[in-house]
Formats: sequence, structure tokens, C-alpha cells
Amino acid sequence: MSPKRDYYEILGARRDADEQELKSNYRKIALKYHPDRNPGDKEAEEKFKEAAEAYKVLSDPEKRRVYDQFGHEGLNGMNGGGGGAGGFEDIFSSFGDIFEEFFGFRGSRRSQSSMMRGADLRYDLSIEFMEAAFGLETEIEVEKMVVCPTCGGSGARPGSEPKICPQCGGTGQYVRTQGFFSVKSTCPNCRGEGKIITDPCPECRGRQRVVDTKRVSLKIPAGVDDGSKLRLAEEGEPGANGGPPGDLYVFIRVKPHEYFERRNNDVICKVELSFVQAALGEKVTVPTLEDEEELTIPEGTQYGDTFRLPGRGIPSLRTNIRGDQIVQVELKTPKHLNKRQEELLQEFSKIESEKFTTRIKKLFKSGSAKAAR
Repeated sequence: MSPKRDYYEILGARRDADEQELKSNYRKIALKYHPDRNPGDKEAEEKFKEAAEAYKVLSDPEKRRVYDQFGHEGLNGMNGGGGGAGGFEDIFSSFGDIFEEFFGFRGSRRSQSSMMRGADLRYDLSIEFMEAAFGLETEIEVEKMVVCPTCGGSGARPGSEPKICPQCGGTGQYVRTQGFFSVKSTCPNCRGEGKIITDPCPECRGRQRVVDTKRVSLKIPAGVDDGSKLRLAEEGEPGANGGPPGDLYVFIRVKPHEYFERRNNDVICKVELSFVQAALGEKVTVPTLEDEEELTIPEGTQYGDTFRLPGRGIPSLRTNIRGDQIVQVELKTPKHLNKRQEELLQEFSKIESEKFTTRIKKLFKSGSAKAAR
């Protein structure tokens, strides 16, 4: 009989390795030499057992202390120290993720119940700009799967009952032996239910659920924006076998407004002014989200100038503090002028031209004087 190899050597770990290093190294070896990845390979199976034994000892602080001091001999008589079949179940239960990769479930820790959470649902809702700004209470109709009212979710015709699955005996699990241990997986005959339906419900045809439309109350908070997502807990589809229902996610689409535009929590609007209003200044009335407000336009206002109305914007979802309204000036050019308007504008143009000519003359005169000096 060949002597046992050093446990640290088996796991490729340092003697001062911490728990995480030991676990990581063991996991890599277990995945590499797992019997399901190496069917019929006795050498791989032995290496798998050897690594499991090494990890079982080194992951136990007391056993590791004894092993570090006395070696393999010190472990004789200690429970699980000999590396036999006993104790491997605990090793596997600590590494459910390894078995999940092979079989799709978490090893011996897998729940014996087939209870499952229901699916989440999505609903797309379009609302008006003002509804997004100030909030809205409404109802929506959601189409989803619900428990069949005829059979109460059993899937069997009223008056009959599901039968115990003959393959798994009602456990919902199928046991198969692989190498030196047994592996449990979902029973393929009943799909983990433990029962089979021989006389299905005529309404749901044994599916236990049917499609129905449900009205759901919805409160949209003030300040939601285009693309906002609301979660309604447990308004999704019902869970299977007593599992909790899923959630309903409402995705908001805000329709554009003909006059207002949103930028974060501020709203922007444009106001058209005539050349005269911008030049001389004037008080104008501008619309806001709620009503109207008088705004003083100072003389000499230019195209693109902006004015701010504090607190006239959209409420913040977090603080409920409102943004501002920004008024942007646009100048409009009249298309049809009467004779008097033309005369006045021509006179204005003449004055502006004379002023321009005077400035040019002064500029050249100043330049000539500098050159003479």
C-alpha cells in the first residue's frame, strides 16, 4: 500500500493557506476530476476522493491542527479522518455550486419543494406631459396567468385528484448512482411535482393556470420622466406550488408637449417677441405649467436671451422641490407691413446707417491721425 500524500500537496496549497485558498484550490480539483467529467476513469475518481479527503481535514481547524503537528497518524481514530466514504456528504453539501454546474441544482442542499416564484411582468404606459409633472392615479388592465378557477390550481378535473408519480414515489426526485456516491435530480416523469395528472381539468388542460385580465390601481408620482420604471410588488404572475407571485414593472413613456420641453427638473418654453418689443422692452404674459405669469422684458433684449421663473418647473422625485421655468426669447420678423410701418422702418434704417457711417469715419480719422504721428 503506497503512503498517503501530503494534504497540502494534494490541494496545491501553502501550509499557511487560509480557508478561502483551500476552498478555491479544492473546487478547481473537484471540477477537473469529477466522475461525471471523467466517466470510467478510475484514476480521476481516486484523485477526486483524495482531494475531498484532504479538504475535509484541512477545512476543519481542529483536524488541521492535529495534522500539522502529528501528520496522518495523528488523525487515526478521529471522526472522518480516515478518508472513507463517511463524511463525503458534508464535503459535497459545502460545494453545491460544483453540482449545480453538472446537474443544474445545488447538490444535497437543494430544496425538496418545487415551490417557485412567479414570473415578473412588464407593462408600457403612455401619459401626458402634465400628468408626468404633477402625478396621476389611474387603473391599468394587465393580462397575466392566474390560478385556474375551475380546478383551484390542481390541474385535475373537479372531482378527481392527481396521482402519486410511480417513478419517484411522490418525492419529485430521481436518484442515480455515479461512482461512489448517489446524485439526486428532478424526476423527469413528474418534473419535480411528485404527482401526475391522469384526468386534466377541461379549462386549463392540466396546466393549473389560465390567462385572465386584471385591473390594477396605479399611483404615478409627480416628477416621473420618460423611461421611468415603477415596480408593483406581487402584481406579476402567481408562483408555482405555493411560491410567491412575481412583480409588475410599469415603464413610463411621456408624450411631448406642444409648448413645454423638459430638461431635468426645469421646463423650457419659447416666447416670440417683435423687434420693437425686444428693443424697447415690454411686459408680456407667458404660460406656465399651472397658469400664466407676467414677465418683464428689458429693453435691448437679444435673440436667444433667457429669463428664469424660479419654482415653476417640475417636482423632484426625491425631494419634491420644483425646478425652474426658463423662458427663451425668439424674435419674429413681420411679413406684411403697411405703408406707415414701412416708412418708419426706412427712417429707422436711415438713422442706423448714418450712425454706422459716422462710426466708420471716426475710425478712419483716428487711424490717419496715428499714422501721421
